[in-house]
Amino acid sequence: MSEAAIAKKAEAVKVANGLLTDAESAIVVDYRGLTVDEVTDLRKQLRDAGVKMVVIKNKILERAVDGTDYEDLKSVFVGPTAVAFSNEDPIAPAKIMKKFAEDHDALEIKGGFIEKDIKTLDEINEFAELPSRDDLLSMLASALQDPMRKIARAVKAVADKADEAA
Repeated sequence: MSEAAIAKKAEAVKVANGLLTDAESAIVVDYRGLTVDEVTDLRKQLRDAGVKMVVIKNKILERAVDGTDYEDLKSVFVGPTAVAFSNEDPIAPAKIMKKFAEDHDALEIKGGFIEKDIKTLDEINEFAELPSRDDLLSMLASALQDPMRKIARAVKAVADKADEAA
């Protein structure tokens, strides 16, 4: 193998390592059997959520995880492999991949990590069921407003009662 080819592969390993170490989460999938239109649709959904999907050779991935906390992922690097990386919302790749896999039998989630911690398939599916960050913030805001609403109603009821008495 020429030095240029070796340098090119070393650069690919470095890039893959950077993607893995910088990501908050990464979901590894087997996309074999999806049509071009389906893959395009999946990539669009991921891109809209700020998630990047990259098809990477298994050998490159295996070398990229050497010496990292993600070495246990080597067992999922078989067959056609695509990895969805997220640097912002750690649950977004899991949610999108799970929903897409439910609609398309050809997509198979093989493994991954969320918040820099390797998760089992069951754990990935549990995280995918969680509400989004925006939904959780909305629920929190609603929960915080509820006691204030009750106080306001009570004060209004007292004021209305005082007006009736006068």
